[in-house]
Amino acid sequence: MIAGIGLDLVDVAAFRDQLADAASAFADGTFTPAERAAATQGPGDPALHLAVRFAAKEAFVKAWSTARRGHPPALATLDLREIEVVRDPWGRPGLHVHGQVRAALGAGLRLHLSLSHDGPCAGAMVIVEETT
Repeated sequence: MIAGIGLDLVDVAAFRDQLADAASAFADGTFTPAERAAATQGPGDPALHLAVRFAAKEAFVKAWSTARRGHPPALATLDLREIEVVRDPWGRPGLHVHGQVRAALGAGLRLHLSLSHDGPCAGAMVIVEETT
């Protein structure tokens, strides 16, 4: 049963400007070292690769929040580095959650992720599926 759906879009140019701000620790506070490395290892614009990962993290938060409708937030604060976009050996995206997010998410839920980018936008959709 689908418990929650989240969708997020990111303006890549504005996101690139945020990453370029020397006074900002945004990237370090948002992405895991593996995510930052993956964004620079592939072809294309690293800002685009990080933008689509950011959209995935935001879509996860929205889907998780929807799945908790009628209940208070599971965590008072959220470390976005505990939501990690990964790829399987064939390049398909997925989400791994760690730390407090993993503990608060609970068992019996499966996460589905779709990523897309075209022109000035990067987007992601997350479905939280209840398996029990």
